[in-house]
Amino acid sequence: MTNETVRQQLTEKFGEQLTEWEEQFGLLTFTAPAEMNLKVIQHLYDDESLRFRFLTDLTGVHYPERKGEELCVVYHLHNLVDNIRLRFKIYVPSEKPDVYTITQRFSTANWMERETYDFFGINFIGHPNLIRILNVDEMDYFPMRKEYEMEDPTRRDKDNEMFGR
Repeated sequence: MTNETVRQQLTEKFGEQLTEWEEQFGLLTFTAPAEMNLKVIQHLYDDESLRFRFLTDLTGVHYPERKGEELCVVYHLHNLVDNIRLRFKIYVPSEKPDVYTITQRFSTANWMERETYDFFGINFIGHPNLIRILNVDEMDYFPMRKEYEMEDPTRRDKDNEMFGR
């Protein structure tokens, strides 16, 4: 099993709906429309030749420059039999960040989706308990979005002159 084999099988199944194919450091990466995440995940899991049955990671990324698809959900899946990994991405707008949950397929996605919701505000539709997991419940914003200053620009203790530069 190679990355090219995986790409061919996915292209046969989903055609031109899968885009942004790339291979960095041997890790096959592709993008699908957000409404297809369950179909793609299910196919990767069920297909006897693909067997991507281990969810390594699930996280979010904020791309403020991508208008209409500012938030990204990234899935890292692993085929333990053939020792092949892949990265699967979907994009959603920050105004309506709705994505279908994959907790029915991978129970480990439960806390990963909660963390992604907590930090990025991505709403996982159908999640059994989508509440904050690390931040306080009273928070009314999502701190990992790039909408906020990283630190106070008026702080003097961070100036170069304080470090002899």
